[in-house]
Amino acid sequence: MSIAASQTAAPRVWLEYDQEGLDRAYDQTVWTPYMADIQARQAANSAAARRRLGEPQRLAYGPSPIEGLDVFKARQPNAPVMVFIHGGAWLRGEAKNFAFPAEMFVDAGVSFVVADFAPLTTFGGDLAPMAAQVRRAIAFAYKNAAQFGGDASRFYLCGHSSGAHLSAVALTSDWQAEFGLPPDFIKGGLLMSGMYDLAPVRLSKRSDYVKFTDAMEDAMSPQRHLDRLHTPLVVTVGSKDSPEFIRQARDFVAAVKATGKPAELIEAPAYNHFDLSYSLGNPYGPNGRAALALMGLR
Repeated sequence: MSIAASQTAAPRVWLEYDQEGLDRAYDQTVWTPYMADIQARQAANSAAARRRLGEPQRLAYGPSPIEGLDVFKARQPNAPVMVFIHGGAWLRGEAKNFAFPAEMFVDAGVSFVVADFAPLTTFGGDLAPMAAQVRRAIAFAYKNAAQFGGDASRFYLCGHSSGAHLSAVALTSDWQAEFGLPPDFIKGGLLMSGMYDLAPVRLSKRSDYVKFTDAMEDAMSPQRHLDRLHTPLVVTVGSKDSPEFIRQARDFVAAVKATGKPAELIEAPAYNHFDLSYSLGNPYGPNGRAALALMGLR
């Protein structure tokens, strides 16, 4: 029986969840007690990757200091490009601490690009300008791929947790209207342990810092805008992730498939939310293997 289901005395606020259960379902510290250790390992291995590969090329996609891309260039020209959008509950995270997958991609002949973007607090709790910043980062990387030896015709996107949410928002955006880009310029998307409909998130304690409105909830729920999806997807989640993140992944893939568009669900046994993120740097791990397969490199 789930934590939420066992609390039958309190009123339900979402599916079988009461308020405490729903808050726990969107709190990753509950499901990953050694989260801080994994994050410290990611930061240490990111520093080690920068030492081995050299410092990344830093490209500005906007006027503020945070609006930059860390580019780990492939060793050969005209390389495929993978852009990574980091997680952090929309509140935290820096590109420098997400360099740990770069070696795998560079060794596979791929340029790996990590986007920096401002935390939600910069925007007063409004997700829309944060998502717009991420879209600008992606558009800049695509338009300027040749600047770092990338092949814009082989351009891919991946994201983890809140970064998977922002990536899914990007993948269901109107790129033609906003940037004059073809709707299918992103050739594949890897979404790792994300959120795709914000209705339950709005009901959880995350609403303490995300200032939800009806319009924001709708606009920032990618599952409601699949008519704008033009990219094949792989969606991953760990079996030890939060039960709501598992449900979100399953429901999102089912909704995409119901439209007749390609989507694959990978449920990684015995991986939690942060183990799964860390596996992006391992060609034999669930996310590393999925990324290489998505790009036709495995």
